[in-house]
Amino acid sequence: MADQENKKPVLGISIGDPAGIGPEICLKALSRKDIYERSVPVVYADRLVLEDALKVTGKDFMLNAIKSPQDAAGVPGTIDFIDVGIITKPGEYTYGAVGVLSGEASFQYVVSAIKDVMAGLTAGVVTGPINKEAINMAGHHYAGHTEIFADYTKTKNYGMLLTGGGLNVIHVTTHVSMRDACDLITRERVLNVIHLADLALRLMGREPRRIGVAGFNAHASENGLFGDQEAKGIIPAIEAAQAEGLDVTGPVPPDTVFVKALGGTFDVVVAMYHDQGHIPLKLCGFRMDRATGLYSRMSGINTTIGLPVIRTSVDHGTAFDKAGKNRANEESLVDAIDLAVTFAKNRPAV
Repeated sequence: MADQENKKPVLGISIGDPAGIGPEICLKALSRKDIYERSVPVVYADRLVLEDALKVTGKDFMLNAIKSPQDAAGVPGTIDFIDVGIITKPGEYTYGAVGVLSGEASFQYVVSAIKDVMAGLTAGVVTGPINKEAINMAGHHYAGHTEIFADYTKTKNYGMLLTGGGLNVIHVTTHVSMRDACDLITRERVLNVIHLADLALRLMGREPRRIGVAGFNAHASENGLFGDQEAKGIIPAIEAAQAEGLDVTGPVPPDTVFVKALGGTFDVVVAMYHDQGHIPLKLCGFRMDRATGLYSRMSGINTTIGLPVIRTSVDHGTAFDKAGKNRANEESLVDAIDLAVTFAKNRPAV
């Protein structure tokens, strides 16, 4: 196994959409020698895409094409990569443009990385940003990475965890409409996500494991005045988790639960829908320079909890407006690699 005791974990890194900033931030992240002190990174990409990213970034790496992650040299200055072989000719993709072939490439990078981690050849997968429109144009109908991993690992019970800026947030619902989210907040689903929140804290090596559960409606519904999701789904799930001995509090009004988490009351927040969790996370982890309009800080990690494998990711998109311009910030990818290392160390032996 790639993550044997006393060995650095081998981590697969899929670079995301070639037309986005994924290749750039991958090379920038791997220019940090300390990454190699903690892990053995293996990149899933196409040679031509990496060669072009070298030109964009001005980095001086040796590209080492390997057949298996077990063949990785794992030394600074060398990019060990699996050549997936989708983009092979110049002009087959354009920076900043949605394309069928770049969508196909980004999808196959991810699938190749999943197959290797499922085979035990790597300890986990770290994913760069993909473009959902491009992937769907290529015929792969998924809402995002989370759903791809769930499908290819045959996982039914999973959750999206965001980490950054001092917050840990896991979601009951994600890429659905607000109307659909109302119906998806059930006792079973909320209880499942509370269990996943506890698992996430275990993987982080966190003690104690205090879980705050957000309400769905304003003021957590004011005892049913503003809605019934709390009474029907959230409160019964919290009571069941408490009966199991978990340290769970809620439902806490959504406008204060994140403040309390930042203040140290909770170690993770269970959010009910996508933006309820994403907005505070990005407000804490992202910074934009007023003068330049560029992000000066992009701290945040997207993780899928509940999979049989480790998967972490950047918490931002392809940023087509910056692609090919050497302007992208790699901080989120570095954070994602670090969290994958932590998960690999704390994950129970299978």
